[in-house]
Amino acid sequence: MAVIDAHQHVWDPRVARYDWLTPALSPIDRPFGFDELRPSLHRAGVDATVLVQSADNDDDTDLMLATAAANPEVAAVVAYVPLDDADAAAARIAELKATPLFVGVRTLIHEQPDPDWLLRPEVAGGLALLEENDLTFDLVAVLPRHLEHASTLAQRYPGLRIVIDHLAKPPIGRDDVEPWSTLIAEAAAHPRVFAKVSGLYSAVGSSADWTVDSVRPVLHRALDLFGAERLMYGGDWPISVLSGGYDRVWDGLSELIDELSLDESTRILGGTAEEFYRIDAARLAAAVTRNAQTSNL
Repeated sequence: MAVIDAHQHVWDPRVARYDWLTPALSPIDRPFGFDELRPSLHRAGVDATVLVQSADNDDDTDLMLATAAANPEVAAVVAYVPLDDADAAAARIAELKATPLFVGVRTLIHEQPDPDWLLRPEVAGGLALLEENDLTFDLVAVLPRHLEHASTLAQRYPGLRIVIDHLAKPPIGRDDVEPWSTLIAEAAAHPRVFAKVSGLYSAVGSSADWTVDSVRPVLHRALDLFGAERLMYGGDWPISVLSGGYDRVWDGLSELIDELSLDESTRILGGTAEEFYRIDAARLAAAVTRNAQTSNL
């Protein structure tokens, strides 16, 4: 089974607009390309990655597709389409479906002033298009209200495969785990809702102030609710640079995953992502081959 990082980014402010990327995030306020990540992937034994959108514009998607074209390790792309404009979304989906790398859609709902943006009538048509085209939806849940929408969308679009990014930012380091614990359970009650074991940084102090022990109860809660068959690993690079970098995040999460059964770890480290995103088998095989060849150099 291939090891898959199901949540990784590239970005370049010279070619796409990233409104959230400001000087306040100076360590990551610069271009990040795949070549910079590759050594860490090889060290970790990661064969393939899923590129996930970083901005609500086509330029960011085009950058990801160009990156994928140059790097066989990229096995899938989660793109942006304007969900609040059904006609434009339909046209963009038709264009993107020309490549088997296009597997799903994400939009930065946490950057919207309205926390209920996903429930707006003008967005309903866009979400219905994802369901009709058998595309996935990555749900960014930063606020509790965002996480509440997972259950609502699962009921409104029963055929839509949804994955909650970063386990909806659990309160790592805090004694009170509510309302996250209850809301994530409500979301997990829907069998087509999945979650990513990614972006699990401290909710107190600096984002770098996390430990393996502080993350362990969060992972166990997720396992109890979703089972390993609905969880997938994500390195969240280069956001993870703010929390110690890819190697530190991988070392911490892999220590926890190594505590699980072989079946559970195999699912989280690749099997779930491959099935959820329906990653092209030939592309995944090419990624595994590339990793093996490079590792032997």
